Amino acid sequence: MKLWVDGGLQDAATARVSVLDHGLTVGDGIFETVKATAGRTFALTRHLDRLARSARGLGLPEPDLDEVRRACAAVLDANPLPTALGRLRITYTGGLSPLGSERGDTGPTLIVALGEADRRPDSTAVITVPWTRNERGALTGLKTTSYAENVVALARAREQGASEALFANTVGQLCEGTGSNVFVVLGGRLLTPPVSSGCLAGITRALAVEWTGAEEADLPLDVLERADEVFLTSTLRDVQAVHRVDGRQLPGAPGPVTAKAMRVFDERAASDLDP
Repeated sequence: MKLWVDGGLQDAATARVSVLDHGLTVGDGIFETVKATAGRTFALTRHLDRLARSARGLGLPEPDLDEVRRACAAVLDANPLPTALGRLRITYTGGLSPLGSERGDTGPTLIVALGEADRRPDSTAVITVPWTRNERGALTGLKTTSYAENVVALARAREQGASEALFANTVGQLCEGTGSNVFVVLGGRLLTPPVSSGCLAGITRALAVEWTGAEEADLPLDVLERADEVFLTSTLRDVQAVHRVDGRQLPGAPGPVTAKAMRVFDERAASDLDP
């Protein structure tokens, strides 16, 4: 396996990043996960645009997006996958820095790596967790490497036989999952929390809104107890129905609205790999 580290391909077994990299010591970094199918990326331009927005939000130097594109292509060419689906991970950190919160002056670190991914089931179970997203935090809306909170929440979901954990924000509104956005069907309307709720502006979320006509709305967390249908969106899930929320079963998942959203997304994504 080969990956890209700071300007070129390296063998995974010998590739090195400093133990003093700010991404390791304080989580000062951003990332993108891009779906790769048969060696071709999906929605790469949108992902790179968000990478640049996250860098600006974190105060990192603007990434050279042409270099990132070259790195992605080189990694995909160097690592033909035996399966059709791959997870292309772009990581961009504050680079070699002193111990502590202050950044160094050596410049950022860029890593691109590729791994295999499994096709998601058509439906899944989720739980809600007692911890909240801060819709007013310094990192709100940025896709940073500070993911320890998500690790804790996802571990709880796994303990309860679920694949995702959903958060409310500080005012009790439905926000997002550890690595997904959430949609609900309520009274025939397809709804999803707005970015102002504190959720990440997911790439798949944005496409699902555009392609299905879903509406953004502030939603209380307990909407999950009343929703007729629930589904998740993310890079590797695409659109995935939810058949259980905590102890509540949603029989027949995917329901008709979710099934249509799944079909529309699959069709539109197949017709344009960089929408």
